Amino acid sequence: MTNKAPEGSPDRSGDPVETVRTFLRKKGYPDSITFSEETIFTVDDASRAVGAPPAHILKSLVFLVDEKPLLVLMSGINKADVKKVRSACNAKKVRMADPEFVCRWSGFQVGGVPPVGYPEEIPALLDEDLFLYPVVWAAAGSDHAFFPVSPEDLQNMTGGRKCPVRK
Repeated sequence: MTNKAPEGSPDRSGDPVETVRTFLRKKGYPDSITFSEETIFTVDDASRAVGAPPAHILKSLVFLVDEKPLLVLMSGINKADVKKVRSACNAKKVRMADPEFVCRWSGFQVGGVPPVGYPEEIPALLDEDLFLYPVVWAAAGSDHAFFPVSPEDLQNMTGGRKCPVRK
């Protein structure tokens, strides 16, 4: 079964990296987006391209919580625990959004999903382990673009909350 983008979702056919860059600039954060010849599609790919340990790579995961999008931001070495996400959101049904939904709804392809720049405000949960590191490396809208961000700035950017969501 394919997830459908919510009715009234904006057209997201523009350049996804520019969407992230525009968000960062509008919110007063540095535009420190870097492009890599190598892909950052997986955590291991990103770790090599960025030159940082896998734990410092940010995974931006889109879940559907009672059919509404939720961003779960994880340290690269951790996996999200659906039961913990459900509990944190006091939800009935939680599942990972499929790649087609993510792209259609957000304009971002899996492998380049950023923590910011969504078509609407999206609630976010931040893996507590992110706060163990001074900087994490986030995708910037493509599998060849990324930017550094402190977990504290990430929390401010997303309006998210620190939460125990890892397995």
